[in-house]
Amino acid sequence: MLITPTIDKLHALALAGMARALADQQGQPDYAALSFEERLGLLVDREMQDRENRRLARHLRTARLRSDAVIEDLDLRAPRGLDRATVLSLAEGHWVTAHRNVLISGPTGVGKTFFACALAHAAIRHGHTARYLRVPRLLDELVLARADGRLPRLMAAWARIDVLVLDDLGLQPVPPARAADLLEVIEDRAGTRSTIVTSQLPVGHWHEALGEPTVADAILDRLVHGAYRLELRGDSRRRAAAALEGAGDTDPVTDTTTRPKPTVSDGPGRAGRGRAGLDDPPVPTATAASGGVSDYPASTERR
Repeated sequence: MLITPTIDKLHALALAGMARALADQQGQPDYAALSFEERLGLLVDREMQDRENRRLARHLRTARLRSDAVIEDLDLRAPRGLDRATVLSLAEGHWVTAHRNVLISGPTGVGKTFFACALAHAAIRHGHTARYLRVPRLLDELVLARADGRLPRLMAAWARIDVLVLDDLGLQPVPPARAADLLEVIEDRAGTRSTIVTSQLPVGHWHEALGEPTVADAILDRLVHGAYRLELRGDSRRRAAAALEGAGDTDPVTDTTTRPKPTVSDGPGRAGRGRAGLDDPPVPTATAASGGVSDYPASTERR
């Protein structure tokens, strides 16, 4: 039986996954032993997986994450303040469904951006959308958008994103006018979307870096209430990686030489997800999930 016309019709119906699966079945005699229902089920599974792969690739491109970090690449053996149970819980993505925020603080080089991108990647794998933005560039973009009339459309687009990553908050003091713009971004997402914020400053010092006190109060009230707070610690991972460079050792930040990244599967609804690095002995750390602003001691390495 000629199946070329059937394959052409499947392509015309935008069922490319089923078309490829049907061609594969015709080329392998073992499929002849299966019933019609079994073969049809395999075709549908292939189409579903194909669509999921395309969705994942599309959302990752749109997210523009700074790194291709994944949860499986996190090194939980290093004493950085990452609690295994908290990391595994966040990797499940329930905090996105509950519209909770994640606040990550710590000195430079400890892996804040890497962890934030890994959480955003995990959220995308669970069907959510994400976008990475550095706070200084976000504030500049708001100024330009107001000048050329794009501000309402830009704010509406950001408000629809499930997980917005705001990197490097408080890297330099925020002027009052720009702090008010940042408040509008946060306000549009409060209680309806999730936001990941990273900063070299402890959460207790964010208030003084956000301009006028009234605006700072409003921003922190919307960010901190019910948020997961992760305070990382330790030496710069970049300096540690540079010290090992050329010696053939594993990168201590991502440990990519021994930890495989998740791969796209041809199986029904399965994107491969390794768990390397998540089954090592836990490092006892203090991680809190609560509302309000806590008075953490100032970091000795803020910039």
